[in-house]
Amino acid sequence: HVVGAPQGELGRGTALAFAAYGIWGLFPLYFDALKPASAWEILAHRILWTLLFCVLLIVATRDVDWIRPVLRRPRLLAGITVAALLIAANWVIYVAVVTAGHTSEAALGYFLNPLVTVALGVLVLGERLRVLQWIAVAIGLGAGVYLAVASGRVPYAALALAMSFGLYSLTKKKVGGSLQAVHGLTLETVILAPAAVVILLVVSSRTGLEFGDHGALHTWLLVGSGVATAVPLLFFAAAARRIPLVSIGLIQFITPLMQLLVAVLLLDELMSRERWIGFGIVWVALAVLSVDSVLALRRGRRAAAAIPTDDYPR
Repeated sequence: HVVGAPQGELGRGTALAFAAYGIWGLFPLYFDALKPASAWEILAHRILWTLLFCVLLIVATRDVDWIRPVLRRPRLLAGITVAALLIAANWVIYVAVVTAGHTSEAALGYFLNPLVTVALGVLVLGERLRVLQWIAVAIGLGAGVYLAVASGRVPYAALALAMSFGLYSLTKKKVGGSLQAVHGLTLETVILAPAAVVILLVVSSRTGLEFGDHGALHTWLLVGSGVATAVPLLFFAAAARRIPLVSIGLIQFITPLMQLLVAVLLLDELMSRERWIGFGIVWVALAVLSVDSVLALRRGRRAAAAIPTDDYPR
C-alpha cells in the first residue's frame, strides 16, 4: 500500500522519518546533560516517565479497546516481556556509554545494527541473502575484526547495542507486529515499571538520587526523558506506514552519523586513526547494503508493473 501512496502522504512520511531519526541523533547531547545521574537512575526515570506519557495519551484519546484482547493473549505478553527486557538493556548500555564519554562507540553500534539485523534474519528466520547482502555482512564482520585488532580490544559496547536492538526488532517482528507503537511501548513500560521502582530504591540507598539536586532544568530534563523516548517512536511508526521500508532503511543512517558528529564536534571526543578506518569499512558495508536495497525495490516495482491488473474483456 506504501508504493501507491499519494505524494502528500509520502512527503509527510519522509518528514516524520527525518524527525524521528534526527531526534535520536541528538540523544547524546540530551543524555550527556543528565549527568551526574547514573545510567541506572536515568533508565528508571526513562521507563516511568515514558509510561506516564503513554497512559496520558491513551486516556486523552480514549484508546482503551485494545487492552482486554491483549490481556487474553499470554504468548503475545510473553513476547512483549522479552522485548521490554531487550530494549531496557539497550537503553542502559547506551546511556552508560554516552555518559562515560564514548558516544562514538554508541554510533558504531548503530552503524552495525543493519548488518546485525540482516545476520539475524539468516540465523533465526532462515532467510536467504542476496549476493550483495552477503558481501555487506562480510565487510561488516571484517570491520569488527579490524577494530578489535587495531584497538587491542573487542568493541563490546557497540556490539551489545547492535545485538540488543537487533534482537528487540526481531522479537517485535515475531510477536508484536499487530500492536500499534503506543500500545507496544505502553505494555513494555508497564512490564518494566516495577523494576524501575526497585532500581530507584537501590540507587537511593547506595549513592542517593540526583533527581531534584541539580536545578530545575536538570529535573525537567529527567522528567522529559519520557516524552523524548515516546515521540520519535510515534513519529517512526507513522512514517513506516507512509513510505517504503527501503527509504526507512536509508534514512536510519542519519542517526549514527549525527551521533558521531556530536561526539567529535560537540562533546570533544577523540577519534583515533584506527577508529576512523574502522568506521570507513563499516560505511562501505552500509553502502553495499543500501545499493542492494534500492536494486531490490526497483526489481519489485518492475515485477509488479508486469503483472496484468485486468485479464477480463470489457
